[in-house]
Amino acid sequence: MTSIVQGFAPAFAVLQQGEGIGGEARYIASEPDKVLWGRIPHAGDTPIASIDPGQSVLIDTISHEGILEDQGSDPVAYFGRHGVERDHILCDAIEVTTARKRDSLAGPHIVTGPIAVNGARPGDLLAIRIDDLTMRAPYGVVSTRHNRGVLAHKLGFDGDYGQFCSVESRAGQWFGRMPLHPDRPHAAEFPLNPFLGLIGVATDTDARLSSVPPGQHGGNIDIRRLTPGATLFLPVQVSDALFYIGDPHFAQGNGEVALTALEAPLRARLTVDLIPAATVTAGLGRPIGPFAAAHGFVIPTGLDPDLNRALEACVRNTIEMVVALFDADPQQAYLYLSAATDFNISQAVDQVRGVHGEIRVADFAQHATTELARRILERA
Repeated sequence: MTSIVQGFAPAFAVLQQGEGIGGEARYIASEPDKVLWGRIPHAGDTPIASIDPGQSVLIDTISHEGILEDQGSDPVAYFGRHGVERDHILCDAIEVTTARKRDSLAGPHIVTGPIAVNGARPGDLLAIRIDDLTMRAPYGVVSTRHNRGVLAHKLGFDGDYGQFCSVESRAGQWFGRMPLHPDRPHAAEFPLNPFLGLIGVATDTDARLSSVPPGQHGGNIDIRRLTPGATLFLPVQVSDALFYIGDPHFAQGNGEVALTALEAPLRARLTVDLIPAATVTAGLGRPIGPFAAAHGFVIPTGLDPDLNRALEACVRNTIEMVVALFDADPQQAYLYLSAATDFNISQAVDQVRGVHGEIRVADFAQHATTELARRILERA
């Protein structure tokens, strides 16, 4: 994997596991025995921790970039080539790379979990609020590989390559800096908006699935609006939910077209609540998920290997959400979406494509009176 290498001066110190822990949230480190590599939890997995609904957790995540086989399976050597000193490399990334091995059919992601939510049952909705996300390292990597980008098999864009990016501070805001040419000083600087690409619940399957494709369990949905203040709602598949997180991002464009976002490690503070199945059925009629409430929007999703079908599924789910939350007629909701709702490609590179809609809550004077509508809209 090639990249343009320039001088690196860290903008802040790395946040090692165990450092800066405060408050009452349950802390979970990304130690080798607390993570899966490239797989997601399934029914029967032993949780690494248990929490009650309403409880907060503080979880460290590790980026897979810099530790994969095609990067040498050695983060000290990989990041050292980019000018990163040993004390600016995360110890847990080194420990996981040393102690764990990825099977060849698995995804690339380091997944922290599973964490049991006491009392969760299939049919319930898990509501995971992102309270805070803290960058753990002042750098990250964007890459394409394995013929998985949108321009796979196209001359000039195929192959395995990536770019080390530094984090810079400008007027109190964080930016990523990316060189644009090997022989010229040109660079792009883009704002950072960290989020977790992968948040999910365990699947009701006999084996652990790859971490790559998203599904009704959530997983690798890559929705960039899931920044602090957002809540992701996931239909529980197995007893105690067994949720997990991973694939931390500093920035991503909708579509994630080359294959990855700006991949870089985060510490996440989350609060996990539970909505009973009876409340879901009374307010919606059937489980629809994953969906989110964030920053003035309700955000349904559509997932399918075919992008057109993913869009169709998202439109259908969005109509049902408008009907359920705002007492709308389905045909009128359909017309409203065409006039006022954006449908974005979340990602087009993870085997199952993702589309998400953005319903602007401020457009509606009338809200449904169901308990489910209240619990969703109070998070938007």
